[in-house]
Amino acid sequence: MRPLTIAKLVFGAAVVFFLMAPLIAILPLAFTNSVFLNYPIPSFSFRWFHELLTADAWRRSILNSLVIGAGTTVLATILGTIGSLGLRGKKISLLFGFIRTVFLLPMVVPAVVLGVGMQLMFAQYGLANTYLGVIIAHSVLAIPFVVVNVTASLQGIDHRLEHAAASMGAAPHVVLRTVTLPLAMPGIISGAVFAFATSLDEVVLTLFVAGPNQRTLARQMFSTIRENISPAIAAAAFVFIAGTVIIALLVNIGRRAQNA
Repeated sequence: MRPLTIAKLVFGAAVVFFLMAPLIAILPLAFTNSVFLNYPIPSFSFRWFHELLTADAWRRSILNSLVIGAGTTVLATILGTIGSLGLRGKKISLLFGFIRTVFLLPMVVPAVVLGVGMQLMFAQYGLANTYLGVIIAHSVLAIPFVVVNVTASLQGIDHRLEHAAASMGAAPHVVLRTVTLPLAMPGIISGAVFAFATSLDEVVLTLFVAGPNQRTLARQMFSTIRENISPAIAAAAFVFIAGTVIIALLVNIGRRAQNA
């Protein structure tokens, strides 16, 4: 094996370890029977998972995260897909370059700036401290991920397939429904997954636009860390990560089934 190949493997392993080490350190503490986050673990127990399901604050935050995450996924996926279709195939110009930048701007603008602006705007329209307001706020952050994924899928579509369908007499909306969207579905699904994950993980915007009734799991974890560090946080983190892994596996299985 050549030295360059060995160096690449060592560097890759180091990067993976750097990314995974915090997770490896915290996740086993979700199964501790102790009330403290420390090693060694006295004994293993599902006590803190039981608290997630029985404690009213945790149970409500999980339900809120699922409701808000689902709403964000639907709204962001629809708007992001429409935006990608609108920008598809446009020639490079100052106008469309600006529009693309606007779509991606929430990815780089500090969440605090967005939170303050949304809080002021939502207060004027009666959306503050409402589920709809939180869903809209999370969708603003999630739409860029949908646009990036769907745009990548649309760029890989052979235009001749759409032209062939149109030449056979299919109306534009039929071509879109039967040719374009099915071919772009992997990007749409990936964008939807990223939108859901973004909503689950968002804390800053939730602090600004959500009320007590819209407390999400991420916000509950943030509040618990400030008040009292409990192993329930590790259990919630385990649920987060396990859910993300399961969704990613389902997406990969769906892609393979579609390509088969």
